[in-house]
Amino acid sequence: MMPGRGPAPKDPKKRARTNADPIPQTVLRFEHADPPPLPDDLACRPMVVRWWDTWVSSPQAEHFSSTDWLFLVDTAYIAKAFYDGDLKQAPELRLRVAKLGATMEDRARLRLVFAEADEKDAKRPAAAPSRERYADLRVLPGAGASGAVAGA
Repeated sequence: MMPGRGPAPKDPKKRARTNADPIPQTVLRFEHADPPPLPDDLACRPMVVRWWDTWVSSPQAEHFSSTDWLFLVDTAYIAKAFYDGDLKQAPELRLRVAKLGATMEDRARLRLVFAEADEKDAKRPAAAPSRERYADLRVLPGAGASGAVAGA
């Protein structure tokens, strides 16, 4: 089996049992941190620079704290080894970028959504009720089991 973190926990409001969490949540103040420069020994590798620039410009980066950026710098060294041909680094690289929401699946597990999708959904006109859209449909004589329908 491949290592991983498993599915995201179920929303507590949707659980059958409503036991209190045994460990209380700690709320931290948000600390915005700008991305550090890519270390010189990594900046000479075009693929690593491209990888780093992708992360720096990603929507997730807006929420990275100083510890996240240090984690990403460490991950850049793993990415460099991978791009240099050390394929044994692939599983660790995969796990690390998953923690930061690299793929659609990772973002879903982390419950990250793009605001643009929410805004577009809010602007979309409501669909007409089915009765209004399909009221004129009727079964054609002789349609039999095929269930062919036509508009009036």
